[in-house]
Amino acid sequence: MSEYYAAEDLDKFPGIGDHASEMANKFFDYYNTVFAEGELSEREKSLIALAVAHAVQCPYCIDAYTQACLEKGSNVGEMTEAVHVATAIRGGASLVHGTQMRKIADKLSM
Repeated sequence: MSEYYAAEDLDKFPGIGDHASEMANKFFDYYNTVFAEGELSEREKSLIALAVAHAVQCPYCIDAYTQACLEKGSNVGEMTEAVHVATAIRGGASLVHGTQMRKIADKLSM
C-alpha cells in the first residue's frame, strides 16, 4: 500500500452503512439536519466544519469541507482565517492544561 489516506476513499463514505444501515441512516439524518440552513447559514456551518476538520486532523473532512466552503461562496482568505481560529483554540487548549501540570507538580513537590 503506497499510502493510508486515499482521496478517492471519501466517495466510499456512504457505504459505511452497508452492514449497519439503521445506525448509518440515523447518523446521516442527524448530519443532514445539522448542516441544513438554520440560525447559521450553510456557508457558516461549512466554515466551522472546515476549522474543526483541521483541529481533529481528518484529511477526508478537510477535502470535503474545502469543497463545500468554495461551493457555498467562501473564499480562501475566509477559509484560512477559520483554520487559524481552530489552531488558536487547539493551541490554547494545550497551554491551559499546563495549569493542571503545575497543580500536580506543586502537590507532588510538597
